Amino acid sequence: MKVLGICGSPVKGGNVENVLRTALEAASEEGAETELVTLAGREIKGCKHCNWCLLKQTAEKFCSQDDDMREIFPKLVAADALIVATPVYFARISGQLANFMDRTRVLVFGKAYRRCMKDKVGGAIAVGWLRHGGIETSLLSIGYWMLALEMIPVSVHDTGNLFGAGVVSSLHGVGKFDPEDRLLALKDDFGLRGAKAVAKRVVELTKIVRAGKEALGQD
Repeated sequence: MKVLGICGSPVKGGNVENVLRTALEAASEEGAETELVTLAGREIKGCKHCNWCLLKQTAEKFCSQDDDMREIFPKLVAADALIVATPVYFARISGQLANFMDRTRVLVFGKAYRRCMKDKVGGAIAVGWLRHGGIETSLLSIGYWMLALEMIPVSVHDTGNLFGAGVVSSLHGVGKFDPEDRLLALKDDFGLRGAKAVAKRVVELTKIVRAGKEALGQD
């Protein structure tokens, strides 16, 4: 089982990436093979809705645009499940992650890869400065995207967020800052427990989906 983590932060080695690594470690403990892809430093153009993928997409060429999505598309196709993590910017996902999501239109309508994400399981993680500063709306954005791809988004009630896992990057989520520690999200024990729980649920549900397809002869 391959679980692909997508880090939507423009900051390399920051809070979001480290929280996602923690979640992927939990998935590994459940027997999954994991990989983390960060969007930081990558060129991810916005989707132009040119419909090239509907008519001309091939197994080798996903999209008319030539940027770093070229390397990411095959990883999405090969993955059995996704865990997507985003920072919270103005109560929403990052612009980099929004571009990434828009570009996956080629995996819904593409001539060669139409609906190829169907039935894959997905988990969402949002890292915000304040505990009530847009974490849930960011998680919902990721969940809606997964539903648009016909994926199966997971939830774990005990995470404290019904739409994924929310982690805060200020002390106690109240805006207190420690200039000596740039990874304060790793001090949010409750949030990290939620991220791990979501990852484990992603693996659990993927196993259930696989077993069901095998029983139905669909695998």
